[in-house]
Amino acid sequence: MCFCASQNSFSDFTMEKAQEHALDIKGYHKEDLHLNVPSIKQYMWWLQVGIYIVFVLSGQAIGVLLGRLYFDKGGNSEWMATLVQNIGFPVLLPLLLSSPSKTNTSKSDNDKQPSVLVLASIYVFLGLLLAAECMLHSIGLKYLPVSTYSLICASQLAFVALFSFFLNSQKLTPFILNSLVLLTISSIILVMQTDAEETNKTSKKKFAVGVICTIAGSALCAFMLSITQLIFQKVVKQETFKVILDLSIYESLVATLVITVGLFVSGEWKSLKSEMEEFKLGKASYVMTLIWTAISWQIFEIGCNGLIFKVSSLFSNSIGVVGLPVPPVLAVIFFHDKITGAKVVSLFLAFWGFSSYVYQHYLDDLKSKNEVGASSSEVDEDNNEVK
Repeated sequence: MCFCASQNSFSDFTMEKAQEHALDIKGYHKEDLHLNVPSIKQYMWWLQVGIYIVFVLSGQAIGVLLGRLYFDKGGNSEWMATLVQNIGFPVLLPLLLSSPSKTNTSKSDNDKQPSVLVLASIYVFLGLLLAAECMLHSIGLKYLPVSTYSLICASQLAFVALFSFFLNSQKLTPFILNSLVLLTISSIILVMQTDAEETNKTSKKKFAVGVICTIAGSALCAFMLSITQLIFQKVVKQETFKVILDLSIYESLVATLVITVGLFVSGEWKSLKSEMEEFKLGKASYVMTLIWTAISWQIFEIGCNGLIFKVSSLFSNSIGVVGLPVPPVLAVIFFHDKITGAKVVSLFLAFWGFSSYVYQHYLDDLKSKNEVGASSSEVDEDNNEVK
């Protein structure tokens, strides 16, 4: 600022469903013999994943740039910068109300839907984590240059790989490891071109605080991604867009309430009026900056949760890391930063790493198709023997 009923990532889920499909056929469910249907579902899956990727990349880039703009032009409230990352959830309410309530649950009769109390506990828990993560990232963005901030945020890829390995049984294949290395190097390169003048804009103490808070925020974000995937694998077990909206809205609601209390307890709310009046771009720009920051982070959260839902927490975080070199490059256009060879190389490595990860999922997709094909052949042989 997951939902599959399997213990591994999307590939294991697909193979498990293929095996269930084959068992249904052996039970003489003739209506399941149409094996061309999964291919249509696969195309729809890739389309949905593509949309969520766009949400993550665009929402993250805009959110980071507007957050930096807020501090650069006179904003000083850490609580306000944190609040706008979550308070935009009402824009999702029309989508929630228009979403069908029908769910695609597991076929097993033992899969019972969680109670309201369980769901409420989940949303409160995730909302508290989200509030803490957003505060840590706000402090980091306030005290660090965009390139340094992006570099440190890339550390969450290592954290999420660790958490996914232990919590989600994520397999670390050579292509995934290659992707992790490339994406990490991509962001590390950014720190090599950080201007000394930009670093010296803050004191060494504040710079250290920014580094520590960003690392802590990255670790907490990684934990949230993995625990979200685990919760929806083991507890929710639903596969609808409404589930994603529920998660985004309710955890943002909890985070908003917590942050609002912090804003008033800290006393920062008293300085907001003068802050708006002294904003270098004017009062209207101050308000629009906060509004669009709120909307952009909600778009990012939908995309992030959607990728956890459709693929895995590790993939969701990898997409986020792909987008980390984007804000420094966009800063060249909007903040007139200097473009360097390091930024170009960073983008190249980021897309290379992303391609490596996508190729691994392509291999997993082929493997699942072979599993389905083998099951189909076995069923045909069984039917011929019966005849």
